Amino acid sequence: MQLKNLADEVALVLPDDLLWSDEHSWSPTVATSAYLITGALLIQSAMRLAGRPITLVGAPDMAWVTRATVEQLRLWAAVAPTDATGRFQLTLADGRTYTVAFRHAETAIEAEPVLGFPARSDADFYRLTLRFLEL
Repeated sequence: MQLKNLADEVALVLPDDLLWSDEHSWSPTVATSAYLITGALLIQSAMRLAGRPITLVGAPDMAWVTRATVEQLRLWAAVAPTDATGRFQLTLADGRTYTVAFRHAETAIEAEPVLGFPARSDADFYRLTLRFLEL
């Protein structure tokens, strides 16, 4: 799995065993319904053009990343998405690719030290959760 910053083409390798936890919990169709004053039901629906959540979660005993990787992800997540920055190409282990941005409406990155106490070395390991939004 790989995350590539589209602003500078720098790529970061991510563990292939990160699980896309919300892959099948999103629908591309959105609808609202309301009753009119006449009592008739009005249903309006449309296709969403973007905004699919992509949450990548590592199991407790899998998908560990180094502190250096977490720090790089935190630096990237600190940049607000614009036309030129804050956009990434996410390539999954099966070859599918998505243009994404970090989901800033929630906690974009969660990293927990594997050993249970704060890591000090760039080589120490963390469990990772990443939250993206497909653009």
